[in-house]
Amino acid sequence: MDVSPLREVDVLVVPGFELMPGLDVDAKLAPLAPEIAAIRSHAAAGTAVVSICVGAFLLAEAGLLDRRRATTAWLLADELARRCPDADVRPEHLVVTDTGVTTTAAFSAMYDFALELIRRHSGVGVARTTARVALVDDARSSQTPYVDAQFLPQPGNEFSHRIMRRLDQNLAARYDLAALSDTFKVSTRTLLRRFADETGRSPLEYLQSSHVRRARHLLETTDQTVARISAAVGYKDPGTFAALFAKHTGRRPGDYRSAFRRVDRSL
Repeated sequence: MDVSPLREVDVLVVPGFELMPGLDVDAKLAPLAPEIAAIRSHAAAGTAVVSICVGAFLLAEAGLLDRRRATTAWLLADELARRCPDADVRPEHLVVTDTGVTTTAAFSAMYDFALELIRRHSGVGVARTTARVALVDDARSSQTPYVDAQFLPQPGNEFSHRIMRRLDQNLAARYDLAALSDTFKVSTRTLLRRFADETGRSPLEYLQSSHVRRARHLLETTDQTVARISAAVGYKDPGTFAALFAKHTGRRPGDYRSAFRRVDRSL
């Protein structure tokens, strides 16, 4: 669709477009120069600007995210931060507004923005009623519970990947850094340094994220108790496991199961 002059607007909403990890972002943005110019022009005139999902990349090209907080779909948040280093990208947030510029997470976050707009102009009661009529969750505050790490690029090379595979194959075992170092014939200090150099984190941090990933799957697909799931991923104390799980996902295990439990209703 060609860009044509827009009537005066109170809020300019910029939709997303086809963009997936691995695609050439520059090639996708090049044909959108007229749209980027229009966005820049409206922002310069004082119009409030909102992007949905990867529409944030258009705002970035228009210079609207420099020295502002922003978000986008978690799958592409790292790419946005790389392309726009002057932006403070907050991949955990669903909606971020900073001095007249609003960005949202993946496309369903348009509903979170719409409810926020209604809440701002018409109050909490109207926003809550609107959410119920539209069957929209008005209690969402983060996209962290929706992140699926298997779709994110895994940093590192053969050394760190071998350690990751070893940890993944022994999720229920007690973490023993000395034994892990012996397995790979290096000192604990060397293992920690090389792993951190390649991945930006420690083996324990990676193991904890793997524990959470496995626990999420069990909470979504089984009826096992939280205590049993905790033990299955290597935690004798369900309280310790629950705190770790909440730190990574933003929800306690029981709340996560209530939101994401998948039940086969075909029978």
